Amino acid sequence: MFTGIIQALGKVEGLTRNGADVRLRIACGELDLTTVTVGDSIAVSGVCLTAIALHQDGFSADVSVETLGCTTLGAVRLGDAVNLEKALTLATPLGGHLVSGHVDGVAEVKHRREVGQSVRYVVEVPAALARYIAAKGSVCVDGVSLTVNGVEGGAFEVNIVPHTLRVTTLGVLNEGDRVNIEVDLMARYIERLLLDGGSVTPEGVSRELLARYGFLNE
Repeated sequence: MFTGIIQALGKVEGLTRNGADVRLRIACGELDLTTVTVGDSIAVSGVCLTAIALHQDGFSADVSVETLGCTTLGAVRLGDAVNLEKALTLATPLGGHLVSGHVDGVAEVKHRREVGQSVRYVVEVPAALARYIAAKGSVCVDGVSLTVNGVEGGAFEVNIVPHTLRVTTLGVLNEGDRVNIEVDLMARYIERLLLDGGSVTPEGVSRELLARYGFLNE
């Protein structure tokens, strides 16, 4: 588990193909690796990877064909910057929100606008994920915990403050760029519980559920 608070910017300094899979070597910059051992989890731009080897300045991790296909790591290149976060402990301040590092899908930056010293992005998500994103809720973009400003259809808006622009890759995003998205854990589990209980259909909220809470008079 992670918090979505980025601890360092890293860089892809090695990329080795192994059949359909890829082994990445990540230079970790200022990330403190003194407490990291082989087998530990590190989030790389929101993707939970397992450190299979430690180096003086970073670590290596294998990325499966499944992960390559459903995250932006499938298009990563040598020299690319990545957001890094070590797995949280019980002593870690939860400054963001609970993040699993299991990316739900890839979204596209549709609009970038500078507002004062901040930047506002409009990000369009796959249709299947749109229902999990709510105004003033949380969303994880390339491993960064963000608050959703607003939602319109399949797109949501976020405001990135100067500090986050400086210490993450979000500062260099442009229109058309693709980003990893992880929706809020609670939204997914609540939907599953309601589906199992029969109150919600796969298409959305049922008439039964609306009537139960007084939205319909039947």
